[in-house]
Amino acid sequence: MKNVLPPFIEIYRALIATPSISATEESLDQSNASLITLLAGWFSDLGFNVEVQPVPGTRNKFNMLASTGHGAGGLLLTGHTDTVPFDDGRWTRDPFTLTEHDNKLYGLGTADMKGFFAFILDALRDVDVTKLKKPLYILATADEETSMAGARYFSETTALRPDCAIIGEPTSLQPIRAHKGHISNVVRVLGQSGHSSDPARGVNAIELMHDAIGHIMQLRDSLKTRYHYEAFTVPYPTLNLGHIHGGDASNRICACCELHMDIRPLPGMTLNDLNGLLNDALAR
Repeated sequence: MKNVLPPFIEIYRALIATPSISATEESLDQSNASLITLLAGWFSDLGFNVEVQPVPGTRNKFNMLASTGHGAGGLLLTGHTDTVPFDDGRWTRDPFTLTEHDNKLYGLGTADMKGFFAFILDALRDVDVTKLKKPLYILATADEETSMAGARYFSETTALRPDCAIIGEPTSLQPIRAHKGHISNVVRVLGQSGHSSDPARGVNAIELMHDAIGHIMQLRDSLKTRYHYEAFTVPYPTLNLGHIHGGDASNRICACCELHMDIRPLPGMTLNDLNGLLNDALAR
């Protein structure tokens, strides 16, 4: 059965040629169904049991779990099937055509991260999976580049507990054992609108946000000094103020101001910890 797999480069080429863009903008967003169908067929040919899982709340997105072997533990190889959108003006080649140049392969998703599945399939080509002493799992998820809906739904619905997992993200061939998290927050300040000619009759939300930002900056400095993880190039949690919006006219007292920011926590820092630190900072 393994002989029916296409050559490695043909597998790679087929994956790149199958668009699976994830985007928050509906006009750019694409289903990954065709890519999942390709992977499911190849892993079935290798003797794996294949389960395709629709992901609720998405635009026709799917996860795929291929498994072989029995018992507890085992090894999980996992990656996402989607890519980011592409900018035509920045590409000198067709992003959906695998192209070799100077001993490098180019195409949308070659490194991040369709290529990982091509390497898995090629590595398993000569393996008799019936002789494995522990289970082997291959997980392909949806929407990693946007909502993480695929990985989130899988983690909520599976009882799978492998001994080890390898995530095939590009890391310049350096094994990476940890990653920072990502939390997006919105701070919304409500004031009282009024005419700018009589400030006492209103409460300016922008002025209140100015005070709040000062406390958030103190929190950012505190995170930098209190928490360290030397394995990272930037060894402390980061806090970034991304964008801010408030008011609708220069002669009106602003009634609402919103600040959007993100925090990149270190391993071991929980969501409750971070929310507590942020709430404490804003309560001062």
